[in-house]
Amino acid sequence: MTWDAQTGVIVVGAIAILALILAIVLALRTGRMKAQYAVLSAADGRESFVEVVARKTEEVEDLRDDVARLADELRSTQRELQMAIRHIGVVRYDAFGDMGGRMSFSVALVDDHGNGFVLSSVHARSESRSYVKQLRGGMAEVTLSPEESAAVADAVASIPRGRIE
Repeated sequence: MTWDAQTGVIVVGAIAILALILAIVLALRTGRMKAQYAVLSAADGRESFVEVVARKTEEVEDLRDDVARLADELRSTQRELQMAIRHIGVVRYDAFGDMGGRMSFSVALVDDHGNGFVLSSVHARSESRSYVKQLRGGMAEVTLSPEESAAVADAVASIPRGRIE
């Protein structure tokens, strides 16, 4: 094949057309990239996408710190709550056969470990006596009356399993 002027013009023209097509394609892609970059960068006085993401990342870290702090406080509160008196058993009864109305009572007040006390009030016609007996692990150091034992059993029954020492 011979190389003449006409063939050279055709080859140069084809290369020019390919270059023009390539330039148009690149111009379109560049336009799309500029539009996408405009979303990422600050325009019109607004925050850029990068700034927003950085701020949100910082906020998420702050939230994680808050959640960790709240989890610690919750564990502390749960430990304290186990020592709060929150289980109660009450038994009302007639201490003497000649009295009616079940005016005597025994009330057991204990925490999650069965620690607390039993308060009993025995009511008679002319007087009333009150007694307090300490409880450790749901047990008393002194002998309990049947009514006091029933009150303790009621209070201890509401303690979650495995908590009594």
